Amino acid sequence: MSRLLAAVLALALSCPAAAQTWPSQPIRMIAPFPPGGSVDITARLIAEPLGAQLGTRVVIENRSGASGNIGMEAAARAAPDGYTIVLNTIPLVTNQSLFEKLTWDPIRDFAPIGMVATSPHVLVVPSKVAAKTVDDLIKLAKASPGKLSYASAGVGTTFHFCGEMFKDATGTFIVHIPYRGGGPAVVDTLSGQVDMSFPTLSAALPHVKAGTLRALAVTDVARSSLLPGVPTLREAGVKDFQFSQWLALLAPAGTPPAIIARLNAALAGALKTPDVREKFQAQAFEAFITTPDEAGRFIAGEVQRYSKLIKAKGITAN
Repeated sequence: MSRLLAAVLALALSCPAAAQTWPSQPIRMIAPFPPGGSVDITARLIAEPLGAQLGTRVVIENRSGASGNIGMEAAARAAPDGYTIVLNTIPLVTNQSLFEKLTWDPIRDFAPIGMVATSPHVLVVPSKVAAKTVDDLIKLAKASPGKLSYASAGVGTTFHFCGEMFKDATGTFIVHIPYRGGGPAVVDTLSGQVDMSFPTLSAALPHVKAGTLRALAVTDVARSSLLPGVPTLREAGVKDFQFSQWLALLAPAGTPPAIIARLNAALAGALKTPDVREKFQAQAFEAFITTPDEAGRFIAGEVQRYSKLIKAKGITAN
């Protein structure tokens, strides 16, 4: 017992000292998805300014596969010394419910550093759909249950969750058509093969501006500065609807609190720089600055929210 107590005391005393000398080497940021997606893009936007805040380099490592599970497992098993961090989005809180056997837990295995960015999705329809407003669309759907369809980027994707939340909130039956990725889903929405979709703002924006897709509403609680004339779903009468894509930065559980605090301060400093804000806007992102505790509460709430939806709908990735 005395040896165990001595070891615990030694670890506690070493944490402040470790934080003072940290970082003394480059930091690895795992992006658990392939290059070109929102996680990879955001990682590349924040890596350099985050490193500048910390006085070191932040090196991105794409560890993709299994809907982000491979990269998340690698991050969960990494040494909790502040030299491995991971950036993730909605799969952080959904994979636990989508996969029967998951080797990592979003709450148990990670220490939140802070939220990073947020962006809404957009309810869009092609020109062939007569609806000019959300109310018009709901009336069409209720007049002919099962006739209308919506495209998603695949089962268990953000497009899919948006569609199912919309159906629940409006009491409509709209057929889900899953695609292999957001690109094909948008293409078939443009052509009128499906009647609506819920793409990300960045994916929808060029087509909305070109007039080839009609934006009926954004999914977040506030209007987007990039589409100021488009109401939120709440403003359009869909009570309590809220959905946004977000990104969070985490470290392995057990990372010393002093290091987490320094990472959080550096992240906030990076997100406040004009260069990052400008680049975020080009991707239709907004900075989402929080404390580690606030990020932890937000993530825990999202785990519960999505768990209920996934179980109620019987959604599975298997």
